[in-house]
Amino acid sequence: MQPQKHESSRRDFLRHSAALGAGFWVAGGVARRASASPNEQLQIANFGVSGKGKSDVENASRFGKTFALCDVDRTFLKLSARQYKVPKENTFTDFRELLDKLGDKVDVCVVSTPDHNHAVILAKALKAGKHCYGQKPLTHSIWEARQIQDIARKADVVTQMGNQFTAFEPMRKAAHQVKAGQIGAVKEVHVWTNRPIWPQGEARSPEKPVPKDLDWESWIGPAPMRPYAEGYHTFKWRGWWDFGTGALGDMACHTCNLPFMALNMRDPTAVEAQTSGHNHDSYPAKSKIKFDFPAIGDRPAFTFHWYDGTNLPPKELYADFVEKAGADGKPRSLSTSGCLLVGDKCTMYAAGDYANDGIEVNKGVELTDVDYPKPPGEPELGHVQEFYEAIQDRKNKKTMSNFPNYAGPLTETILLGNLAVWKEGPVKWDAKTLTPDDPKLMAIVKPTFRQGYSL
Repeated sequence: MQPQKHESSRRDFLRHSAALGAGFWVAGGVARRASASPNEQLQIANFGVSGKGKSDVENASRFGKTFALCDVDRTFLKLSARQYKVPKENTFTDFRELLDKLGDKVDVCVVSTPDHNHAVILAKALKAGKHCYGQKPLTHSIWEARQIQDIARKADVVTQMGNQFTAFEPMRKAAHQVKAGQIGAVKEVHVWTNRPIWPQGEARSPEKPVPKDLDWESWIGPAPMRPYAEGYHTFKWRGWWDFGTGALGDMACHTCNLPFMALNMRDPTAVEAQTSGHNHDSYPAKSKIKFDFPAIGDRPAFTFHWYDGTNLPPKELYADFVEKAGADGKPRSLSTSGCLLVGDKCTMYAAGDYANDGIEVNKGVELTDVDYPKPPGEPELGHVQEFYEAIQDRKNKKTMSNFPNYAGPLTETILLGNLAVWKEGPVKWDAKTLTPDDPKLMAIVKPTFRQGYSL
């Protein structure tokens, strides 16, 4: 079917505005520019409208028209469609149907589904030439992350992963201070989280009838089919190997952002894990993982240590920070999540999931100003705005957490830890070929998709 005439006109406008660097914000804010013609708006398809998807739909609606919606749960789908005035014929439970029927009318795809569906949706959208904003982790597996990098590079579209505090200016500044050598040569990185806050290490619940408003076939997507039960939809899927990526995959794209940006933390050569035990169906309740990174250029080799559940770094690494009096004059507690970068001049402590609860150094070191790319606004809208500004001005605007050069490599690094969690032991890794020393782990590196799904 040939696209309608008004669609061609709209696309001509979008190409023209991008070439001119025309924007659609008022006074540097995030409000849409008033327009007499809907043809001047980007048309956005959102995949996943509940949970994080709910805020992703809201954020995207500030920069374009919410044109189509996809969610496997018809209850959430109807509520979102009513709120954003999306007609019923533009709502779907199967992402393939949406892109097949409306793809020629969509400019931007926002993917906020459970992890196991990220790659198949992104691949189809990217191959159709759509700009893509995808939630973290970028994919469910390492192989998928490498494939999405390659597909995005060939598609030559604007991409951004939803690790929204990449646009947190203090974090960007701290990362570039580390890059400039202000804390010295980094020999260790320690990152911890209070996750999981969902069940892990448990057996499956008994089978139950599929709720009438849930498209279970589409929810399962490329994963192996299993009966519906409690403990999957809507939140607890994160703890299952077939659907989520555990505490590591869920949070490390946030908590590892500072060291990744500072140290080019990619292509580790080995990883090792200790866990509380698991059944290879549900992730363990807690784990500790160690990654080995080789020297790159002037950056020396270092180790990265991950802690989840109730595990924490050794106290001597953070004693200087918690023993120092807080605003109330009392000793502080270690943040429930955060990171430590141990340099030979001092240690940097960034508290919170996003380095958002304060960044400081010890040993009396004074950090100085550095040049770094300034975000267009405060997270998380600044991160989203960076994406839409890049769509409007391809020549001058760039996204920080783009798929080929940042989000994909970050996801590869993080998900490598789950190979060691699966094995509960050491794994040697060839990043170039995506090959572990244990061939049995290839099923985790590259999962088998269910019929009807592919990249």
